[in-house]
Formats: sequence, structure tokens, C-alpha cells
Amino acid sequence: MKYSKFFQYAYLVFAALFLYNAFAKWSNTGEIAYGSLILGALAVFMLFFKRKFSKKFDNRNDSN
Repeated sequence: MKYSKFFQYAYLVFAALFLYNAFAKWSNTGEIAYGSLILGALAVFMLFFKRKFSKKFDNRNDSN
């Protein structure tokens, strides 16, 4: 279970990197990096999805 907590925060780090990349590209060239924005949003979604799923899994194991 310790690895799953680590990967939850890794998604947050990846989201920050993708969003920073999109912002840097936008501020330098004025071009919108849709790929980086989509991957950043996907990483944030995965963070919350994995967190909810792991809580549900822990609650199911505690009840047995």
C-alpha cells in the first residue's frame, strides 16, 4: 500500500510538469499546447480517481 500512496503524489508532480510546460509554451510563443493541457488534466483526474479507489479498497478490507 505504500507504493500506491507514492504514485498518487507522482500524478500530482506530472500534472504540475505538464501544466508548467503548457504555460511556458504559451508565454514564449503564444501557442496553446493542447497536448500538455490534456495530459495535465488527466494526471489530476487520475490523482483523485486513485485516491477514491484506494479509500474504497481500504474500507472493504477493514470490514472483513
